[in-house]
Amino acid sequence: MSAISLPQAKATRVTITRARVSKWLVNLLTIVLCILWAMPIVWAIIVSLRPPDDPLGRGDVWFGETISVESYEIANELAPFFPRWQDGRLTPSYYQNTLQYVLTTLGVQLITIPLAAFAFVHFDFPGRKFLFYLILTQMMIPTAILLVPNFVTIRELGLYDTTLAIAVPYFGSAYGTFLLRQAFLEVPRDLVEAGQIDGARWYQLLWHVYLPPSRATLVAFGLVSVSFHWNSLLWPLVVTSDNARPLTMGLLRFTQLTDIGAQWSLIMAATLIIVTPLLLIFLIFQRQFIQSFMHSGLK
Repeated sequence: MSAISLPQAKATRVTITRARVSKWLVNLLTIVLCILWAMPIVWAIIVSLRPPDDPLGRGDVWFGETISVESYEIANELAPFFPRWQDGRLTPSYYQNTLQYVLTTLGVQLITIPLAAFAFVHFDFPGRKFLFYLILTQMMIPTAILLVPNFVTIRELGLYDTTLAIAVPYFGSAYGTFLLRQAFLEVPRDLVEAGQIDGARWYQLLWHVYLPPSRATLVAFGLVSVSFHWNSLLWPLVVTSDNARPLTMGLLRFTQLTDIGAQWSLIMAATLIIVTPLLLIFLIFQRQFIQSFMHSGLK
């Protein structure tokens, strides 16, 4: 008995040791990747706190002689990221313009996308699958191809140089429709049939049966939509001139500083002003973001 149990005990110890080593290696690799991911952000923060007249020298790319927020003040003067009080009123700012068109786009998408996804899941009509795959093909079309027709449409509508001009082409989203349709397909059919037996109308089924289990998907799509439009550059560059320009257009102003050398402290300060809200939003909703994409897939 002992002769049989001894090899088994050794095999068990070897298995446990291998499992511990594997877990340790995975944890170590995760820590290394986190450090590599965080280093550019940490470097940007440190450099943005250097005085603008303290250039980066060889071997001196991290800490400066003093800590200063002067770079943030100068960055806001060169590009109006935040509102300013001028002539008895607040002047428009890049943050104001960006929030207007990002929230407008997201608000309309949260209406159109659930309705479209619900139609593809709940209603049976001729050509339903064909129409759904036709909508998916929009994700394969490069955005640059649609610049000219979209610009002509915006100009004919009289929306040029407005925040609404940036938002209108994105009121519908093939990507969001796809994600939410996949989430709606995960809803148990028994719940839908129970609602129908109780006399629920289609909008009641959508609100009380389909949407509650799909909140993680909505949050994930909201993060994707906000980050995409927050970082949009090409389309705002085409349809705006001055009054409605967003944050990314403000960052372009710092390319004019190359004649006197790269002002890294100003560039990093402006970059952090732009990306900080996105980082905070992702850290808050990262669990819903990951859960959504774990359950997505073509069904």
